[in-house]
Amino acid sequence: MDYFAHMKPLTFVGSSIVIVVILISAVAFINKKNEIPEKHVEVVLRDLGHHLLLSAKDSSSRVLPVKKLNEHTYQISFQNDFGFISDTLINLVERTFQKNALATDYIVNLRNCKQNETVFAFEINSQTGDLTPCRGRTLEVGCYVIEIDLLKKTKFNFYLLTLLIIPLSFVGFYVNNKFRKKEEKESTSDNNDYTQLGSFRFYAGNNVLKIENNNITLSEKETKALKIFAENINQIVEREKLMKEIWEDKGIVVISRNVDVLVSKLRKKLIDDNSIKFINVPGRGYKFTIE
Repeated sequence: MDYFAHMKPLTFVGSSIVIVVILISAVAFINKKNEIPEKHVEVVLRDLGHHLLLSAKDSSSRVLPVKKLNEHTYQISFQNDFGFISDTLINLVERTFQKNALATDYIVNLRNCKQNETVFAFEINSQTGDLTPCRGRTLEVGCYVIEIDLLKKTKFNFYLLTLLIIPLSFVGFYVNNKFRKKEEKESTSDNNDYTQLGSFRFYAGNNVLKIENNNITLSEKETKALKIFAENINQIVEREKLMKEIWEDKGIVVISRNVDVLVSKLRKKLIDDNSIKFINVPGRGYKFTIE
């Protein structure tokens, strides 16, 4: 029996961990699914290069194969030399990317083929702001390569985050509850401020009944009621006294039935000791006895 008792919390925590792993995997899968296919990126960039040549009145030379320099950086190169105005490149990139939903944040570097120097660059960034220096600059005819760094934008999925928080919350609640009960048990064991009621120890300050190694938690109302009965053993406790001290002193109006329900709850929690009894005295209240 002890083995299975230990298995229950382990199973609960293990199941929660599995759920968390599944959700993290789902987030990774969705992010992967949302990535733009590399072939599509190449087609869009070749189209960009084609329109840049057309703007330079070159309709015959080719755009060379697009190279992928790293995970997010691509290079466009050309068969022949050409010249253009810087604004043309800025506007073409923006229009082409918007049309094909390629990227909203990116850095563009225009390099000279021979010296491999940056002759023009700009950045479009929705978070830090756009940087487009040297607008209106005329770039003389020459050999150029364009490097485009597609800045990766992390999309935060609040729905998946909520799903992730739910099992973590249950794990946190479970662990916190276990520690709370353990601390409560330890503090009760070290506490000598209790009232002996038959086989039970009644810790009014902790709202706890203890019998052997079993701790029974009491509600605030149950603690108040049992404290009144413990102070009046073998005496009739009037219903009016119970209603006044438990409810009415806090401004709550109740009926006699509330007392009966409360006493019934105390009977169930003290059921392990047959010598403890709550005797109903019709028309008056209850007598708490320990034989």
